[in-house]
Amino acid sequence: MVPADQTSGIALPVSDDGVVIGIDRHEQPAVLGLFRPEQFDVLLVGGLWTAQVFALRAVATGARVAVETGRGPVWQPMAQAAGGGMQCVSVHAVGQVAPQGPSVSNPVLVVRDCGARPPRSRLAAGPWQSVLTVLPYLGPTAPRLIASAALVGVQRVSPQEAAVVGDLLRLPQAEVRTLSTLGDNVTLWCTRRDRQLVMTQPTEAETALLGAPRRVD
Repeated sequence: MVPADQTSGIALPVSDDGVVIGIDRHEQPAVLGLFRPEQFDVLLVGGLWTAQVFALRAVATGARVAVETGRGPVWQPMAQAAGGGMQCVSVHAVGQVAPQGPSVSNPVLVVRDCGARPPRSRLAAGPWQSVLTVLPYLGPTAPRLIASAALVGVQRVSPQEAAVVGDLLRLPQAEVRTLSTLGDNVTLWCTRRDRQLVMTQPTEAETALLGAPRRVD
């Protein structure tokens, strides 16, 4: 309890909440507010390692994760280890994800790891549900997915792919050239208005479970 005339002397360190996806070029935390009152669609043109770190950190914020994938064996170890034995991550075959029932107190991240030509999702969009679609490289559906995503992450791609991404995201030429030289744990995250290079530094636990950062699996 504080008298009203003393409240101006109180300061609380309040910052954005969400998933810490790495650090920016100023070595400050890059935090993504992933769960919102409307569905939030994210596209990652990148590797499995980054997608799995993303999923683990979503679990750390109290979310459930449902993985739709054609390579279940590479997700099962992470699913079993996440949440300290609690069923926080479930793995499903492509097209077999049931409605997850997200809510403000029980948000859900759906990870769609379905290759370069993912089929359209059968899940209905809903509040407090985010969808992370992972493309290992640019495929024929990439323009549609980039256009519909609220956030796009691009890891290292070939110079030819970088040119296509640059056109789709309207990137400056300097950033287009950078895309083919990024490190294994660096992602360029883009919204309609902003862009930010982020380096994902794994914790000891993440390294023990997932190994060192890698772009190609």
